[in-house]
Amino acid sequence: MNLNAEFAALAMLAARTQTLKKIVFHGALDQAVLRAVGTLCRVRAEIALQIESLYTDNKARHENLALDAAGEARLAALSEGYGRINLLTTAGDAELRTNKRGEPILLGADKLARRLRGGNAEVLAVGGNNKEKNRILRGDEPFLRLLGVSDERGRVYDKKGAKFRQINRFLELVRDTLPYLPQQRIRICDLCCGKSYLSFAVYHYFANVLHYEVSMTGVDLKPDVIAHCTHVADTLGFKGLSFVCGDVGAYESEEKPQLVISLHACDTATDLVLQRALDFGARVILATPCCHHELNHKLNCPTLSFIAEHSMLRQKLCDAATDALRLKLLEAKGYRTAALELIDPDDTPKNVMLRAIRREGAERDEEAMARAMEEYRTARRFLLGGDL
Repeated sequence: MNLNAEFAALAMLAARTQTLKKIVFHGALDQAVLRAVGTLCRVRAEIALQIESLYTDNKARHENLALDAAGEARLAALSEGYGRINLLTTAGDAELRTNKRGEPILLGADKLARRLRGGNAEVLAVGGNNKEKNRILRGDEPFLRLLGVSDERGRVYDKKGAKFRQINRFLELVRDTLPYLPQQRIRICDLCCGKSYLSFAVYHYFANVLHYEVSMTGVDLKPDVIAHCTHVADTLGFKGLSFVCGDVGAYESEEKPQLVISLHACDTATDLVLQRALDFGARVILATPCCHHELNHKLNCPTLSFIAEHSMLRQKLCDAATDALRLKLLEAKGYRTAALELIDPDDTPKNVMLRAIRREGAERDEEAMARAMEEYRTARRFLLGGDL
């Protein structure tokens, strides 16, 4: 048995025992293929291994492999078209890759096979076809059609698949914060709303799924975008959703929002969003930053020069440090904070969600807030060479 066939047999063993998380294919020999992922799904009540391949034309193609000898042979043949394949299971991982001499190497297979045959690995539930996952949105919602995410039949366009998953994941994170938000009636702001995918999704979730009375405003600097979003809201009859063209930093809301959201506000615009949310005293803040340039330009820390001298690593350091500083400042203002993954990094590298939930009675814990503020200032001094 060659290594491709051995890898396929191991993957199918994981599939049959329902311990397979996914198979990730990298380095396709066919330059038209960007990447491929294999996951388990149910097709007409039978479990199959579904291979989803994403192409350079932004189209995705699916192939369902039966968990039998024919499916195993097909998987072995597919594996010959990639330079590296990672098999991820609840019992551990294995990797098939090609070395510098062009020879295949299979790593971790023996140990993984023993664990899979031992029967002690966690068994995963297998849902329907991966287009039918238990998501808050189905794809046929009218606002998704008007925003160009899905067609008239409710089918999500292939090139909008990542955006659809992103929107759903954001709504799941909103759902997690419901215990900290008011019931029945809510005021929401989407600051730096851009094309407002989130504005429409969050409004739809509260107004049409949860049946809240919703007052929501999206704010952005671009007049044409605001005009388009206003037209879409009017077309949908979303009477509680409005859009304002203006500077987020100067935006005033007569009724203070309990929830402030933002998706991919560029560079320091995220800081403006967070400051306005603090000014409003929002109960929950959900912000996904975009680019991080400010600290990269100002970093002045000799101790970290061994990282900063490498431009790519410098940027990664500044990305992480910037978001950590933001969370520490929110903590100093009385919020419980967390950095969460919004979506698979294969879909977008901008996948960090900053979540802040205002602590009840935080203003009475002055010592904790003062300590967090001092930690924030100390970290800034360390990174900026004394510039506060």
